[in-house]
Amino acid sequence: MPATRRLIALACLSAALAGCVPLPFGTSQSPYAPGYADGDGVDGLIVGHRLMAAGEYDLALKAYYRAMAEHGATVDTLSAIGSANLKLGRLGQAEQILRRATEKDAKFVPAWNNLGVVLMEEGKVAEAARTFRIAYGLDNGESDAIRENLMRALAKIDKPVYDSPQEQTFKLVRRGHGEYLLLTKH
Repeated sequence: MPATRRLIALACLSAALAGCVPLPFGTSQSPYAPGYADGDGVDGLIVGHRLMAAGEYDLALKAYYRAMAEHGATVDTLSAIGSANLKLGRLGQAEQILRRATEKDAKFVPAWNNLGVVLMEEGKVAEAARTFRIAYGLDNGESDAIRENLMRALAKIDKPVYDSPQEQTFKLVRRGHGEYLLLTKH
């Protein structure tokens, strides 16, 4: 029996000492992910991008604001904040911030493309088409998404859509000398 007790005591002692082995995360004894071991944390842009991909736009916006507080108002942070606002339906804010991003770096393609999307949503089709042309030119025509956005904007310019779901016909009626009235029929 004494041999069995010694074996059990040795097993308990080795299990207890196994907890004293340094963690493989680096020099720190932190149980957190590597970014937190040094007290830095994970970059807000990376967190925001992951939250955007998961459809958590409100949380992504908060992460992007943290990134902007850390890195400043860079073209990356401005473009990311504008994109999150776009997804949240805050078109006015998105437009304003994306314009700032394009002013900060006039060659940053994602900011131009997202600004074009905002302008399309706002019904500013001609300006959106111009914006998509800039994005397409800066991208050297390599992005299918930007090309599709440009084609949609140009098609909308060529074939405007009216508010009424029914097709309208117009009739010009003369009323007196040099005065005309435009009538619509549904």
